[in-house]
Amino acid sequence: QSIGCDDYLGSDKVIDKCGICGGDNTACKVVSGVFKHTLTNLGYHKIVEIPEGATKINITEMSKSNNYLALRSRSGRSIINGNWAIDRPGRYEGGGTMFTYKRPNEISSTAGESFLADGPTNEVLDVYMIHQQPNPGIHYEYIIPGDNVISPQLLAHRRPGEPLNGQLELPESTNHEDEDLHRETDTLTGQSAGTFPVIQPGRFPSHHPENQVPAGQPLRQNREHNWKQIGKTECTTTCGKGSQYPVFHCVNRVTHEEVPENYCDSSTKPIPEEEACNLFPCPAFWDIGEWSECSKTCGLGMQHRQILCRQMYANRTLTVQQYRCQHLEKPETTSTCQLKICSEWQIRTEWTSCSVPCGVGQRTRDVKCVSNLGDIVDDEECNMKLRPNDIENCDMGPCAKSWFLTEWSDRCSAECGDGVRTRSVVCMTNHVSSLPLEGCGNNRPSETTPCNNGPCAGKVEWFAGGWTQCSTECGSGTQQREVVCVQKTEGTFDVLNPYECSYLEKPPSQQSCYLKPCGSKWFHTDWSTCSKSCEGGFRVREVRCLSDDMTASTQCDPQLKPEEKEPCNTQDCIPEIDENCKDKYYNCNVVVQARLCVYTYYKTACCASCTRVANRQPGFLGRR
Repeated sequence: QSIGCDDYLGSDKVIDKCGICGGDNTACKVVSGVFKHTLTNLGYHKIVEIPEGATKINITEMSKSNNYLALRSRSGRSIINGNWAIDRPGRYEGGGTMFTYKRPNEISSTAGESFLADGPTNEVLDVYMIHQQPNPGIHYEYIIPGDNVISPQLLAHRRPGEPLNGQLELPESTNHEDEDLHRETDTLTGQSAGTFPVIQPGRFPSHHPENQVPAGQPLRQNREHNWKQIGKTECTTTCGKGSQYPVFHCVNRVTHEEVPENYCDSSTKPIPEEEACNLFPCPAFWDIGEWSECSKTCGLGMQHRQILCRQMYANRTLTVQQYRCQHLEKPETTSTCQLKICSEWQIRTEWTSCSVPCGVGQRTRDVKCVSNLGDIVDDEECNMKLRPNDIENCDMGPCAKSWFLTEWSDRCSAECGDGVRTRSVVCMTNHVSSLPLEGCGNNRPSETTPCNNGPCAGKVEWFAGGWTQCSTECGSGTQQREVVCVQKTEGTFDVLNPYECSYLEKPPSQQSCYLKPCGSKWFHTDWSTCSKSCEGGFRVREVRCLSDDMTASTQCDPQLKPEEKEPCNTQDCIPEIDENCKDKYYNCNVVVQARLCVYTYYKTACCASCTRVANRQPGFLGRR
C-alpha cells in the first residue's frame, strides 16, 4: 500500500497547490500576470514584488532576448544579477528559499530566462529586468496563503497526532489502531514499499501483536523455529554493479510463518554476506564542465565548456567514446554571455560654428564614452564602430573673389639692354562682403613690365649652349651643355678666359634628366663582413625589388635576383703556437670538463687547453 501525504498507509491524500495535505486548492490565492511595458532607458527596471510567504514562484521571460532578469531583497541585498554583474545559471539562496536561475542556451533554444523557487519566502523580494532591447514580456506567478489558512510550513513538518496551535487534531477516520500502526511505521528506516526495512536497535512497536511472547515468559528457542532467508535488501545502485545483503527472519518450521526473532537462537542466525547486483553498466551520460570566463568584459561575448561522454561502473566514472551518448542530445559547448552592459556614446555639446565665413570649412562637437554610472571613461570602453562623428564639413556658400598682386621685382631681368620686371598675380577668396560674388573676371592684371639698364657694349657674361641628349634611355640620367665666358661688342661676341667671368655666378653645365620609367629593378647593399676568418664562413647582403619611385615592388624577375648569402674565407685555420701558453699538468682535460677555466689559477696552469675550448665556443670569431 502507498503512503499518503499524511503518513498513513493506504491514504490517498496528496498535497494541493497551496501546500495543504488533502487540500482542495481553495486555501490559497494564485497571483499571476505579464509585464509588457515598453521601456526606453537602459538599465534596471522593476517588474514585480514578491510578498513574504509566497510559494511556487515562477518568473519567466516569454522569449529569448539580450535582456536579463535580476532579483534583490527589500533590504537591498543583491541575490541574482546585481551591481551590473551577470551571474551564471544555477541555484541561489535568497528570501529564505532556493531560487533556480535558468538561462537556456542561446544557440539552440528560443526560451527566455527564468527564476523558479518553491518558497515560502520570509521577506519581500523585488524582481527587475536589465533592459537592453525591446521587452518581449515577462510572465510572473506565485501563490500566497488565503485568510485564516494554516501555514504550509507548519503542516509540512507536523507529525500526525501532534498539537496544532495548542489543539490536538486527528483526522476523522483516525482510530487508536491506526495510531499504533503509524507509530510502528515510524520506527522503520523510511524505505519505500516493497523493500525489507530493518528495525532500528532499541526501538520496537508501541503495541504488542498477538503472536508476541509477553515479557517474563521463557523464550521458546527450540527446533520448532529456524532462520529463513526471505529476501534481500535493495541494491545500492540501479546499475553499474552495486551490492545487497540477504535478509533472515525467524519462521515456524512447519507453517513458515514469521515469528518474533527471540523464538530462534540468535547464535545460529546466518551472517549476511555482501552480494553483487545490477551488474549491467549504467547508461552513458554527458558530463558537463563549468563554463569558461566570458570572452568580453562587457557586452555580448562567448564562453566555452567541456562536454565528455562518461559511464559509471563499480563506483567509477569512466570517459567513453561519444557514440555511447548518441541517444542523448549533446549539450552546447559554446554560449553567448554578458558580464555587464558596455558603456555608451553620448553627444555632450552641439555643433560649433563653421570654421570659415564662406566656402567649405569644418565644425566640431564633443563626443564622450560614458559608463552606466555616468562617468566619462576611455573610448575603448565603447564600441568604436558606433561612435558618432565629432567633426564634419560645412558649406557656408560661395565667397567673393579678387585679384591679389605683389610688388614689382627690384631687379631687371637683363643687366644691360632691354629686360622686364615681374610680379605675382593670383585670384583668391576675399572675405570682404561688399565685393561682388561673380569672381575675378577676365581682366587679369599684367605680370611683367619693361625695364632697361643701359647699353651692353663691353659687357662680360656667361653664355650657355644647348643641352645634350640624356645619358640613359630610361630612368634617371644626366645631360651636359657648354658654358663659356663672352664679351658683347657691336653685333658680335668674343670668347674670353673663364677667369674674366669668375665674379659672376656660372650657370650649371650638367643636370639630371628622366625620359621614361624603366620599371622595377633589383637593388642590393654591399656584402657584410665574413662571419669567420678561416675554415669557411659566410657573408650576407640585403636584396630588394624597387620601382622607379624607390618604393617596394613585386614586379622584378625572380630568376635575376642577386644572391643574398655566399661563402667566404674557406681556407684552413693555422693554429698559432704560443710558447708562453702551455699546459703544466697532464690532466688538464679534467679541468676543462669541470669548467674550471673561469678561474685565473686554472686558466694559467692549463693555458693551452683552456684557450682551445674558448676558441670552440659559439660566437667567437677569428679562430686560428
